[in-house]
Amino acid sequence: MKRLNVKRVKAFLKVIAILVPLALNVDSLVAAPRQVAPAPAVEAVQGNVQAAPEKEKAGDVIMHHILNNNVLVFDPFGEIHLPKISPVAGIDISITKHVVMLWLVSAALLIVFSVVGGKYKSMSARQAPKGLANAMEALVEFIRLDVAKSNIGHGYEKHLPYLLTVFFFILFCNLLGLIPYGATATGNVNVTLTLSVFTFFVTQIAAFKAHGVKGYLQHLTAGTHWSLWIIMVPIEIIGQFTKPFALTVRLFANMTAGHIIILSLIFISFILNSYIVAVAVSVPFAIFIYLLELFVAFLQAFVFTMLSALFIGLATAHEGHDEHQAEVVRH
Repeated sequence: MKRLNVKRVKAFLKVIAILVPLALNVDSLVAAPRQVAPAPAVEAVQGNVQAAPEKEKAGDVIMHHILNNNVLVFDPFGEIHLPKISPVAGIDISITKHVVMLWLVSAALLIVFSVVGGKYKSMSARQAPKGLANAMEALVEFIRLDVAKSNIGHGYEKHLPYLLTVFFFILFCNLLGLIPYGATATGNVNVTLTLSVFTFFVTQIAAFKAHGVKGYLQHLTAGTHWSLWIIMVPIEIIGQFTKPFALTVRLFANMTAGHIIILSLIFISFILNSYIVAVAVSVPFAIFIYLLELFVAFLQAFVFTMLSALFIGLATAHEGHDEHQAEVVRH
């Protein structure tokens, strides 16, 4: 028995003598990892194996969703690569996802108002519109009375078709950008800039028609003494271009910021790798911002249209408004 116990003790000591150095070696590797050069055989094997693709970062996914590109992604069903067209005069006119959204918005506008127009044709004078026709009539009357007539005044009817087109075009672009697999075309600065340029030309043409060339040039002096023209004329000219710039940046920034916030809230749970954060923070706040985006879609369409009408009204206002204000003060 004594010999058996001695053998067991010796075996136990041998095991400890083997395990202790291994344990100390593992601890040292964890505390200060070293880069060991791979053996030639390992290098040969690694040369034939492709490196695993890196994980896509949250910022890359957000920018891919916000920026314009030539790919329509329909995860998990696949993706569609849009055709590329050779540049014309150095300008890339390839079809992108925002271009596709503009086509869809144009088609949706034609379909909606064709249906509404058909319903009005089939109605009698005593019938009231219902459903979609009633909703469109309410929006049209709102733009006509509270936007066009209130800001332009006399002669607003000439500019009403443009203001209605801009309002519904921006509204449909904003709403289609909130549906799954959709893209917000008004989140592209080229789209908002084009709309602002249209407003700029409509405003300048309306000013020329209302005042003539002489009255338009007098308007640039802002009614000041000739000694101040060297200051006022450049300020007025710059002001003509800052108005469309403000329209461009306001619509672009508001529509882009909402999508960035929603995607950022969703990615918080993935970055922290926590279901609790997803349930308590990401999902509720993302839904709240999404509902807020529905309101912003209508608000930004209204703001762009209202400012366009305001700029047209200021450009076509006659100088006699000072006399009218004096009469109001007397009464």
